[in-house]
Amino acid sequence: MDFFTGVRPLLFSYVLINGILITLQTKEEVLLDMKATGGELGWLTWPLDQGDKLGWELIQRTLNGSQLYTYSVCNVGEREQDNWLRTTFIQRQPAASRVFVELQFIVRDCNSFDGTSLTCKETFNLFTSESDADVGTTFRKGQFKKVATIAPDEITGKNAMHINTETRVVENLSRKGFYLAFQDIGACVALVSTRVYYKTCPDTVKSLASFPETVAGGENQALREVSGVCVDNAISEETPRIYCTVDGEWVVPVGQCQCKPGYEEVKDACQECQPGFFKAAASGDKCELCPVNTQGLDSGALFCPCTDGFYRAPTDPASGPCSGLPSAPRDLVATTTQLSTGKLLLSWSPPEDTGGRTDITYNVECQRCEGSVCQLCGEKIRYEPASTGLTQAKVSVSELDAHLNYTFTVEAHSGVSPFGSQAMPRSNRPPSTSALTTSLHYTDPPRITTMRLVERTSASLSLSWDVSPRTRVQPRPIRYELTYRKKDDNLDVTTYIVLILEKNFVHISDLAPGTAYLFRVQALGSDGSPGGSSIEEQFETSHEEHLTQNNTAVIFGAAVVGAAMLFIVILFLFLRRRKRNSHSRQGPEDTYFSSSEQLKPLKTYVDPHTYEDPNIAVLKFATEIHPSHITKQKVIGAGEFGEVYRGNLKMPGRKEVAVAIKTLKPGYTEKQRQDFLSEASIMGQFSHQNIIRLEGVVTKCKDFFKHPMIVTEYMENGALDRYLKDHDGEFPSFQLVGMMHGIAAGMKYLSDMSYVHRDLAARNILVNNNLECKVSDFGLSRVLEDDPEGTYTTSGGKIPIRWTAPEAIAYRKFTSASDVWSFGIVMWEVMAFGERPYWDMSNHEVMKAINEAFRLPAPMDCPSAVYQLMLQCWLQDRSKRPRFGDIVNLLDKLLRSPDSLKTIADFDPRVSIRLPSTSGSDGSPFRSVSEWLESIKMSQYSENFNCAGVVTMDQVLQMKNEDIKNIGVRLPGHLKRIAYSILGLKDQTSTLSVFAV
Repeated sequence: MDFFTGVRPLLFSYVLINGILITLQTKEEVLLDMKATGGELGWLTWPLDQGDKLGWELIQRTLNGSQLYTYSVCNVGEREQDNWLRTTFIQRQPAASRVFVELQFIVRDCNSFDGTSLTCKETFNLFTSESDADVGTTFRKGQFKKVATIAPDEITGKNAMHINTETRVVENLSRKGFYLAFQDIGACVALVSTRVYYKTCPDTVKSLASFPETVAGGENQALREVSGVCVDNAISEETPRIYCTVDGEWVVPVGQCQCKPGYEEVKDACQECQPGFFKAAASGDKCELCPVNTQGLDSGALFCPCTDGFYRAPTDPASGPCSGLPSAPRDLVATTTQLSTGKLLLSWSPPEDTGGRTDITYNVECQRCEGSVCQLCGEKIRYEPASTGLTQAKVSVSELDAHLNYTFTVEAHSGVSPFGSQAMPRSNRPPSTSALTTSLHYTDPPRITTMRLVERTSASLSLSWDVSPRTRVQPRPIRYELTYRKKDDNLDVTTYIVLILEKNFVHISDLAPGTAYLFRVQALGSDGSPGGSSIEEQFETSHEEHLTQNNTAVIFGAAVVGAAMLFIVILFLFLRRRKRNSHSRQGPEDTYFSSSEQLKPLKTYVDPHTYEDPNIAVLKFATEIHPSHITKQKVIGAGEFGEVYRGNLKMPGRKEVAVAIKTLKPGYTEKQRQDFLSEASIMGQFSHQNIIRLEGVVTKCKDFFKHPMIVTEYMENGALDRYLKDHDGEFPSFQLVGMMHGIAAGMKYLSDMSYVHRDLAARNILVNNNLECKVSDFGLSRVLEDDPEGTYTTSGGKIPIRWTAPEAIAYRKFTSASDVWSFGIVMWEVMAFGERPYWDMSNHEVMKAINEAFRLPAPMDCPSAVYQLMLQCWLQDRSKRPRFGDIVNLLDKLLRSPDSLKTIADFDPRVSIRLPSTSGSDGSPFRSVSEWLESIKMSQYSENFNCAGVVTMDQVLQMKNEDIKNIGVRLPGHLKRIAYSILGLKDQTSTLSVFAV
C-alpha cells in the first residue's frame, strides 16, 4: 500500500487550498459527507476475509493538525478482483427522488506499475441499493443496481498527483433510504471524498408571492408546480404559482400578486403610501403624489379628496386632479346672415378661466319680448347644430319673427358644473353666463308655391306662379328673380339667363323649337336678400310640325330596335367562338392544372421582424379578440413565456369552439411581449388544413389581470410524439403513412410560401380527434431570401441537433432542404411510435455518427418504401434530397396502393432496441430480469415476470410470444419490444453502437 507515500500531503493540500468542493448557487441538502464525518464512517467492505489480499482500506493521515481519511485499494497485480465498499444507510427525504453523488478520487496510471498491464484497471463502478430499513452488515451483491462506471479525467503518474471530481445522478428513488457501493475490479484508486445531496428550490418571494422551499423533481416530474401566498397587503386574482426545475431553479411564475390600494411595493413587501401620496387600485405602480387642487390625508390613502370649491366629474378618475367652475363666456356677438328668412349667427369667446378643464360646453337660452312682456321663445326657434351641449363658441338661429326683440343668454358648463350648482343657489353662483338683447326688424318675403305653363309656341313660353300669403304688410312691391337654361346643355358650359321681375308672370321668346328648359323662381326680400324659392320646373316648346315629330319618333324607335338586334347577334357569335377556342386549348387531362387552387396567385411569407414596429405586424396578420369572448378552463402546459390553457372562444355570430390559449406571464417587458406576439404574426399568414390555425390575439389589455394571449384551435390529442407513445403499436402502417402525408402537405404549403420551419419534430406536430396532424410551433422559424435556394443564417440560438441537417449544424444554413431532413426524422419517430431519435446517444455522438455516414435504422415493421424515403431525406448533399412536393406525391401513391406497404424493411433488434438492450452497461450479460426490463424501458412489467416465476435471464431466453402475452403484456407495441429484445439477446454480438447505413 505504498501507493500514496510522498504524494498524499500534496493531494490534500490541493484540496484544502484550492477548494475542490465548492458551494453551488442552487441550495443543496446534504445527506452524506465523507469529509465532515471524519474517521467514524463505519462503511462495510466485502469480501470480509481475503487472506493475504487486501480490499478497500481506511487510511488515516495527519495534515496541519487535522485528521484526514481516505478509502484506498490497490491490488493491480491480482487477477479477478471484486472488492466492494458499501456506505452506511442513507436516509432519504420523502420528496427527494433524485440525488447527486459527488466523488473526489485519485487513480494511478497502470503504466507506472511493472508487469501488470493485463490485470490493472483504471476505472471502478458505482452501485446503489434501496431499502426501507438499515440491513446492518448484511451484504448481497444482487441487491445492488449499477449507476455508472467511474473513469478519471486525469490519471496520477509517478511525478504528479491529480484529483478527479465526478458527479452522478441517482433517479427514481422511492423507498425510505439507500446504500451506495463502490466496486473495484483491479484498479489502484483512492476515494478522497463522497458527498450525497439533493437540490431544492429555496424559499423565496417572487412578484410579491411567498413560496416555500421545495425539493427539486426528478426525470418524471421535470417541473414541480408550487403554490404560493401573497405577502401581507398584497392580492392576486388567482393563486400564485411557480415551477421548480430539476436543477433547483424557480421558473415561470404565474398569478402575480399586487399591492392593495393604498400600498406600494418596497423590495419584497407592500408598504403604506406616505401622507400626501395615494394609490387607487391594486397594481405594480408606485404611490402617486396627490394632484392639484386636492388635499393629502393620512398614510395609506386610496385617493386625495378635493379642496373646497373644486370638484371631480363622475367620469373623472379618482386619481385625477380636481377642477373649478368655468367663468362666463365673453364678447357675445349677433351677426345677421339672412334677415329676410329670420336667421342670425351668435358667436362668443371662451371663458378666461376654464377651471382647469377641457370639456367646456355651452347652452343658449332665448327670450322674445313684445312690449314689456317677455317669454321663452319655445320650440319654434331652430338652432343649428343645437341649443345645448355646444362644443364650439357659435350657433346659428333661424325661424325668428320680424319686428320683435330677442334676448339670448349663453352659459358655459363643464363636467363639474352640476356640483357647483348644488353647492350654491343660482343667484350666488360665480358668473358663468353672458346675455345680449337684440332687436330685429325685417320683412318676411313670400314663398313660391306653384309654377305653371300658361301658353307655348315653338319659339316662346308664357309662365306664371303663385306666392304664399304675406305674414306682414310689405313696405314695397315684391320682386322676383327668374333663372332658366336649356335642359340638355353641357354642365361645364351651361348658360343661365336671369331676369328680375316685378310681377308673378313672364313671357319668354326667342326659344328653340321642341326644346326643354328648366326654370327656377325666387322671391327677393325688401333688402334684396333671397327669399324662398320654388322647385326647379321643366317646360318644353312645341315642334314646328306635328307630323314631322311623329315621323322622327318612328325613325328613331326603329333605329334603336335594329341596333339592339345587331348587338345581340354579335355577342352570341363572340361567345360561341371563345368557347370553341377554350376547348381547343384545354383537354380533359388539363383539369387539374386549371383548378381554382392552381390559378390562385402564390402568396409569399412576410417576416414580421422586418417591420420597424412589430405591433404593426400583429395588427396586420392577426385578428384582435376581446378578452370577454375567451373562457379559460384548465392549464395544459407551461411554455417559454407563460402557461397554456384549454378554453372556449365565443365570438358574436359564431358557434362556440374549443381553443388553446397561450398566455404571457405577468411582469413582462416590451421585448418579451413583442417576441411572444411575433409567433402570432407568423401563424396569421398561414391558411392550410395541416397548419395550426390562429384564431386571434388579445393585445389590448387595460385590466391588470388580463395579459396578452395567443388563441389557436384546440388539438384534442396533443403532441404527436406523446400521443404515439401512449398508443404504441395500436395503428397499422397505412394509418401512420396517412399522418405523414398530412404533415408533408403542411410543409409543402410552407415551402411554397418561401418559409423555413427550422424546428420540425414530432413534438411540434399536434393531433386532433380525427388523427389529423398539423404543424405548429413557429418559434424558430424564419423566412427565406428571395433566391429559392437562399438560406437563413443565424449566428446564435439553440439548434435541435437530433432533427437538424448536417449543413445546418455545421454552418447554420437553413433551407427547405434542411426541413426535408427534419421531416425524415419525423417519419422515423412516427414509425417508431414516438421513440427518441438516436436513443440515449449524446449530441456529440449523434453529430459524429452522421458525419461518418451512419443513419438511423428502420423501425420495427416499417414498410421498405417508407424507409427508403427516409434515407432519401437524409442524403448528405442537400440538392439531391426530394422536395416536399415530391414527398407528398410519393406518400399519396403509397396510400392509393396499400399493397406497396406490405414489404417490410430489414430490422436489427440489437440496433433498434439500443441497449444496453442486449447486454449490461459494462458489456456483460444482464444479472437480473429487472435490470434487463429497465434497459428496454419496460420496467413496469417487472412484477408480471416475478409473479409468473420468470426470475432469471435463462428463463427469459426460453419465452415465446404466447408466454409474454400470458404474463399480462397486452399492448402490441410493448409485446413487440420485449419479443425483439429477447431475439437480440439470443443473437448477441459484441458491438452495441451499430447503425444502418
